[in-house]
Amino acid sequence: MTRSQTTTCAVSGGGPAGIMVGLLLARAGVEVTVLEKHGDFLRDFRGDTVHPATLDLLDELGLLDALDALPHRDLSHIRMGTAERAFLEVSLADVPGRHKRVAMVPQWDFLSMLTEHATRYPGFHLVLNADVRGLLEEDGAVRGVRYTTPDGEHELRSVLTVAADGRRSTLRSAAGLIPVDLGAPMDVLWLRLPRTAQDPSGLNGRIGGGGLAVAFDRGDYWQVAFIVRKGEHVEIRARGIGGLRESLGRLLPFLADRTSAITSWGDVAFLEVGLDRLPQWSVPGLLCIGDAAHTMSPIGGVGINLAIQDAVATANLLADSLYRAQAVPDRFSRTFNPALVQRVQRRRELPTRFTQRIQRVIQDRVIEHVLEGDEAALPEILTNVTTSKPWSVVMGRALMYGLLPEHVRTPERR
Repeated sequence: MTRSQTTTCAVSGGGPAGIMVGLLLARAGVEVTVLEKHGDFLRDFRGDTVHPATLDLLDELGLLDALDALPHRDLSHIRMGTAERAFLEVSLADVPGRHKRVAMVPQWDFLSMLTEHATRYPGFHLVLNADVRGLLEEDGAVRGVRYTTPDGEHELRSVLTVAADGRRSTLRSAAGLIPVDLGAPMDVLWLRLPRTAQDPSGLNGRIGGGGLAVAFDRGDYWQVAFIVRKGEHVEIRARGIGGLRESLGRLLPFLADRTSAITSWGDVAFLEVGLDRLPQWSVPGLLCIGDAAHTMSPIGGVGINLAIQDAVATANLLADSLYRAQAVPDRFSRTFNPALVQRVQRRRELPTRFTQRIQRVIQDRVIEHVLEGDEAALPEILTNVTTSKPWSVVMGRALMYGLLPEHVRTPERR
């Protein structure tokens, strides 16, 4: 038997975009139901770089102290280059803005913190173990979603549905929305290595010898991203774990004595890198945000922050209209104004395109040459990609804040 419920806004996906839009809408008095496929937020090697733009938003919500109370590591210095020379070196102390750090916070802790705050508002509902299977459609418009839980099948009717269900969005596919692939030459192997007090701090990336690795300071360990050519992870696994240890030791010599901590491929997680963007983020009754609208490369660690910016813009632009819609008796048979929903894409598309353009330049001018072993071109590449302080400040500002950083404009209704 299918159970039916209603809500004003149905959100598919309990990641950063879904939880943040749920929090802000509930804070503005809108009834919102967030459907999360898993039973908790505990998944390793998910993005956990909280940039200054997001710290600004948390500050505006009064949540900065709550974030700082979580286990985290603050990064204030970023370096990428060869052992001899950097092509990107940024001190966040030089970047304009209130917050001079990137907070490395486990995503499960970050999402739990946001959820705990959201549940203080009576309109916020989170359903775990909710596997969204498809859309409810009537008269050419989306009217909600179908989902399953361990206790059976459900239908959730809504005024607006938000797809925040990631790069392989079920709802995006169900609506016939197809992203344009912008191309990514690499994939990533994620792993952990022990850290000692004598190690450098911050973010350290090294290139050379046909490889690239980035080590993120997590306090008592290093979270390491080993970047490989698209599809090369199959060859690397075939060569054995010893080859991976050797490559990491060569790229990150200060960690060479600890690569033995990688005992099997079970210690290594694979991330298939994508870079794409929807030409159209919405259809009547449905809006895609975050990775469902635009998959970001891991370059700059911007994915979480772009998704949260989408969520804030969605709430800023739609909360009042959704709040008023709750007073309309036949709201579930009406189509929520598509022109209002389209404003979200118009607001967020330029920042998305700008950030993806930066990522593509770095991919094309540096990463692709490095992964192809084009060592002869490397000095020229590093000369063209200057490390002057003004350029570093501009790049730092672009990656830490992006274009048109959002601010909380929604009222708090209790």
